[in-house]
Amino acid sequence: MGHPWSQGGTNIGGVAVIDVAGYVAELKDHAVDHGFHVHDERHFMETYSLRQAWEVDLHPEEACEGPLDLHLALEVDPRVLLNFEDVVIELPDGADPPDDFHFPLTFTWGLPPLPQGPDLLRLAIDLAGIGGVELPLEASAIDSFASATDAAERTITIIARQQVSLARILKGEELLCDVFDRALAVSRFLLEWAPAWLKER
Repeated sequence: MGHPWSQGGTNIGGVAVIDVAGYVAELKDHAVDHGFHVHDERHFMETYSLRQAWEVDLHPEEACEGPLDLHLALEVDPRVLLNFEDVVIELPDGADPPDDFHFPLTFTWGLPPLPQGPDLLRLAIDLAGIGGVELPLEASAIDSFASATDAAERTITIIARQQVSLARILKGEELLCDVFDRALAVSRFLLEWAPAWLKER
C-alpha cells in the first residue's frame, strides 16, 4: 500500500518514488502562475553516470522580447534519488521521510554586454535587498575590450542557488512560491535598469 503523502511521486510496486519530470512540469506551471513565460525546456542525461539535468528558459511575461535571459536548471543525482527511495521503503506506514536529500536548483540571469555597466558592489547590495534570505544572490562581471582604445563593456551574471527537498517534492509541497516571487522581483529590477546600462535612456 502506498504512503498517503505520495502526491509528488508515483507508485511502483507499492513504493512511492519521485517523479522528476512531473515535478519539473509543476515548476513550469508554477512559474507561469508567478508572472513568468516559459520559452524553452531541455533535458539531458549522462549515459555513464545517469545524472540528469533539466533546463528551463524563462522571462517575465512583460519582457519576452529581451534583453534579460533567465535560466533555471535542476540537477538530478541518481545516487541521491536511490538513497532517498531506499529510506522511504523502510518507513512505517504514514511516517514522513527525513528532509536529508536534496537536488540543486539554480537560477541564472544574464544580460547582453553593457556599455554603461553597473558598479558590481552597488549591484550586489541592491540585489541582496531584493532576494533576501529566501533567494541569496551572487553577482559577477566580466569586462571586455574590443581594442586597447575602446571603453570596456561589462557582462553581468547573477546566480541564485537553491536546494529542493525530495521529501517535500514527494509530499507535493516544494513549489517555491517565495523563491519565484523573489526571482520575479530580481528580474524586474534588472529590466528597469537595463536601458540605462545599455545606453538606451
